[in-house]
Amino acid sequence: MTGLDRRPAAATDATLPRGPLAGFAAGSLGMGVWVTVPGLLLLYFLTDVLAVGPWLAGLALLLPKIADVLLHPWVGHRADVEQTRRGDRRRLLLLGCALPVAFAALFAVPGGLTGAPAAAWVAVFFIAGNLLFAAYQVPYLATPADLRIGYHERTRLMAFRMVVLTLGILVSGLLAPLLTGGDAATRGGYQRMGVILAVGMLVAMLVGVAGIARLRGSAADRTPAGHGGWRALRVALRDAQFRWLVAAYLAMSTTTHLVLAGVPYYAEYELRAPGLTTVLVAAFVAPALLVTPLWLVMARRVGKQRALLGAQGAFAVGSLVLAVGRPAGLPVLIAAVAVLGVAFAGMQLLPFSMLPDVIRAASSDAGGTGAGTYTGVWTATEATGAALGPYAYALCLAVGGFVASTAGESPVQPDAALAAVRYGFGLLPAVAMLAALLLQRRYTLDATARTTT
Repeated sequence: MTGLDRRPAAATDATLPRGPLAGFAAGSLGMGVWVTVPGLLLLYFLTDVLAVGPWLAGLALLLPKIADVLLHPWVGHRADVEQTRRGDRRRLLLLGCALPVAFAALFAVPGGLTGAPAAAWVAVFFIAGNLLFAAYQVPYLATPADLRIGYHERTRLMAFRMVVLTLGILVSGLLAPLLTGGDAATRGGYQRMGVILAVGMLVAMLVGVAGIARLRGSAADRTPAGHGGWRALRVALRDAQFRWLVAAYLAMSTTTHLVLAGVPYYAEYELRAPGLTTVLVAAFVAPALLVTPLWLVMARRVGKQRALLGAQGAFAVGSLVLAVGRPAGLPVLIAAVAVLGVAFAGMQLLPFSMLPDVIRAASSDAGGTGAGTYTGVWTATEATGAALGPYAYALCLAVGGFVASTAGESPVQPDAALAAVRYGFGLLPAVAMLAALLLQRRYTLDATARTTT
């Protein structure tokens, strides 16, 4: 029996009011910009605007994540300490609101820098941004486990978040390429895009802080602080249910970020129409605004685990269609991207609503480990996937002999590079998502969680 099971039933049956729910979800609007725009444009920005070779560009995006893996569990521990000492995690959230500054600096590379110096600039501000992202995201994601709510209400809370997160991904994914100058993107265009989106991020994140405070006022449930540092990592990874869930999510995060990184290349070199980048992004993200309520219904009917396995399978099938490339026809390819978008919605909603289920189930056996400890490990995993995806795609390009360039140049790409663009965008994601599905099948908590939490 878990610690939660010993609570009175009424303690986990609270229904959260819509106003605070919407305020909480607003924070994800700013998060959506950070998880989307660097993943969508940063690799392309490095290779096709700053003349950074694909292998070095991939390293510039991968190496900063080492700091995330090491420090996110510590950030989670600090979030739990803040909760125990102050009754909330507000100070970390406010520190994270400096993220927009790092986002703007990321794309404000000085005009004289190209190649390795430009890659170094991007890497430094990527590190700063990722750490500020952790300061906000870790306490933010701890919120569902901090509240006196049950299995289905956690899914409802995360569904609100998913809709707003999708809106942030969609708006930023469509606006960012346009603000850079579209087909004629320049350094100045990227700098302008960074500043404009940073302002929107800041507003949304501050609204999110206020929304969390209102939710905690209506259904707060104080949880104890746990162990920190490497001990926190060991405690969390000894939890078999968490271990399989986080391993599957690592594969999912890697795959979705790989696809985002490949969109501008697929549009330009496979479809031969750079302007289709926004169309593909819309086809990938927009379905989530419509289908998230359907995933919520499915989770209620068959459980989160079965619904997630269905989403993973659909993503793999859609990816295989994209590997066919132009011969399949543009309508078919856009439809395949839409299938990926439908699956993506499920893969955002369901794992994030399963995480607090795991935390609650383990609360009596994890040595007092709090929600922040688990979410710190989770966000480290998410950040790792966000780096591995673009890096995997960059390696595909490097193996194919892709030729880097500066803005305005149009080098002739070898046939092997064009094949790498196509297979890296279609075949590789299908294989990676199949691995995620096999890992996810090892997670067995869902049936118990539906009846006890």
